[in-house]
Amino acid sequence: MALEMERTLKPEILSVRLIANVHPDMAKSLELLPGEKSLAMFTCNIDDPLYIGGDEATKKAEVRVAYCRSHFAGGSYPSGPLSGEAMLFLAAPNPAEATAGINAVMEFVDSLRYSTVTLPVQLAPTLVWLAYTISRSGTYLSKEAGVAPGTPIAYITAPPLEGHYAMERSLKAADVAVGSFTRLSETNYHGALLYGTQSACRAACRAFDEAVLSVARDPLAFQ
Repeated sequence: MALEMERTLKPEILSVRLIANVHPDMAKSLELLPGEKSLAMFTCNIDDPLYIGGDEATKKAEVRVAYCRSHFAGGSYPSGPLSGEAMLFLAAPNPAEATAGINAVMEFVDSLRYSTVTLPVQLAPTLVWLAYTISRSGTYLSKEAGVAPGTPIAYITAPPLEGHYAMERSLKAADVAVGSFTRLSETNYHGALLYGTQSACRAACRAFDEAVLSVARDPLAFQ
């Protein structure tokens, strides 16, 4: 039976909180900047949506990504039922901007779908990856990729071998460059931020999808 790619896996925000007026000692501990009085906090069952969602929030609200980090061992070994794979903090000057940031993150995560393929029964049941074109980067991912805000970015992530292989194929298929690169994350995933024109980033994402799917279809076909 031929393996077919679907886009059906929906990430879920597990918890969210707004601190309207952060205590000065807490603000110091979190290294908030002067004027950052409010804080929005999120956890998600998958880490990538918080990285992209945090960047999305910087384009729609006066917020800064003060913290975004994947958890060691990932979603299969959480510290609690609401821990998920990552945590995001958005710092804002007031509750209204923090709320706008929350809405931006929630709307983005609700719209995102991962690519999936159901594998033969002798393998793990589902292979999951993400190839997503950010048409105009915000302040957060622009800094991570070393590019100017507003630059198109291809956000690609997959399990380690699939991700490395597919990234190389993406670089050959499209006129994109590597902005940042994660060989292996805390959640055992490969990831990269590639940048170029919007059309080049879309082409890179298509090549990434095709390459990951080729590994899924025949994991041992190296020639």
